Amino acid sequence: MCQAAQTYGNGANDVETWGIAGMLHDTDYEQWPADHPHRTVAWLRERGEEVIAHAVLAHYTKWNVPYESALDKALLACDELTGCIIAACLVRPDGVTTLTPKSVRKKLKDKAFAAKVERDEIQKGAELLGVDLSAHIQFIIEALKPHAEELGIGPKAS
Repeated sequence: MCQAAQTYGNGANDVETWGIAGMLHDTDYEQWPADHPHRTVAWLRERGEEVIAHAVLAHYTKWNVPYESALDKALLACDELTGCIIAACLVRPDGVTTLTPKSVRKKLKDKAFAAKVERDEIQKGAELLGVDLSAHIQFIIEALKPHAEELGIGPKAS
């Protein structure tokens, strides 16, 4: 999301807010899936972080929250797609280093691959952000590459 702020937002002015939104948007999911994202949203609102709270509420289209800002759209556009790209990296010997949008699109067509990834969310996110899906996939790949080692998506040791 920090890189998305540079590309889709107002650059350095948005990096901190967008980064926090990216880190916190699913914070409550594992412990309280039935309440997701309302616990995180309440916590953010208690702290006066309405912009981030709204983006967290809007990061899933089926919740029917309006997309009011570039942050709202970018969080939706990056969330599911990043998960799918990371899954694709994990099954490749070279990880993210040689991953291409064509490869990711092929994986997206295979419903058995990363079966919980909601393909319609990925498509809708790119549409709302106003970007070509292949270009957005490449954007996410490039954003992940500098973090490959810490994410465990680099080349596998032989």
